[in-house]
Amino acid sequence: MQKKILIIEDEQSIATLLSYNLTQAGYQTIIANDGKEGYELAISEAPSLIVLDLMLPSMDGVEICKELRLQKISTPIIMLTAKDDEFDKVLGLELGADDYMTKPFSPREVVARIKAVLRRSEGIKVQREDSSSNEMKLGELKVYPERYEAFLNDEQLEFTPKEFELLVYLMENKNRVLTRDQLLSAVWKYDFAGDTRIVDVHISHLREKIEENSRKPVFIKTIRGLGYKFEEPKAV
Repeated sequence: MQKKILIIEDEQSIATLLSYNLTQAGYQTIIANDGKEGYELAISEAPSLIVLDLMLPSMDGVEICKELRLQKISTPIIMLTAKDDEFDKVLGLELGADDYMTKPFSPREVVARIKAVLRRSEGIKVQREDSSSNEMKLGELKVYPERYEAFLNDEQLEFTPKEFELLVYLMENKNRVLTRDQLLSAVWKYDFAGDTRIVDVHISHLREKIEENSRKPVFIKTIRGLGYKFEEPKAV
């Protein structure tokens, strides 16, 4: 079954080019040239992934991303922008985008990014020493990498693909101090070299979801001057 990609882009030439290349790569595409239409299609069509332009008429990409995440819709999002601006990049990722590309870009690179994000979202990971079907457990937090599921106190948690991949990597390396550069290299792998604020943003998101009090975390500890360490909560 073909995976469905929603392209929300008001520049018709770019939308058509993306659609052509994605169709050639075996995907089904839907195009919206207006932000509000794109938002409605993101809900009604349940695409496998959304390619989302930042600057759009009627409803911009930031607002679309924010509203989808507020609706607990975790469809992977690759955000596009004409601005080569760190604030835009971090803002998009703060709001729940999974990847970010700056125009102009190669359509082949967009296809490669889409494939990479879809692999992550489907829980297809690099072969691990332990079977990925095994439960990973720390305290009341249980994670199942192959099933792309996580539970805290038996309640299922919702993560974006990148948040989930970061959580799994932290749990695999529990009790080890990991620098921001190590996390960038292991989880992001490309494009964000040196941009460690992106790590901090995602750590903040994880804390909001797994910590009882994100200001006093018991799972993800900040190691001042070094990075982060994931550990089992101490019994009270």
